Amino acid sequence: MALTIETLMSKMPGAFVPEKAPGLTAVIQFKFTGAEAGDWYADIKDGKVSITKGVHPTPKMTLTADSSDYLKIFTGELDGMKAFMEGKLKLTGDLNLAMKLTQMFKIR
Repeated sequence: MALTIETLMSKMPGAFVPEKAPGLTAVIQFKFTGAEAGDWYADIKDGKVSITKGVHPTPKMTLTADSSDYLKIFTGELDGMKAFMEGKLKLTGDLNLAMKLTQMFKIR
């Protein structure tokens, strides 16, 4: 079965590593374009993360990417830093949070 944005977002709470985000309280907005366009946000607090479909009024960071590119970044087919440098991944807000993002979620 092919990985979809919906499946990926539903798996994020289980992939969260609270030890990598001690004391962190933040909302990360995801804006996907392309085949699986949509808005989601991750609310991180008290060592847990909840995922909600929609737009948060005050995210700490916003990540914008084509849905297929983001799936490739998540599965390791596309390097996140390379995608950022090539403009395939856009970040606004707290960029330090973006650097922690890959450590806070265990992939695979």
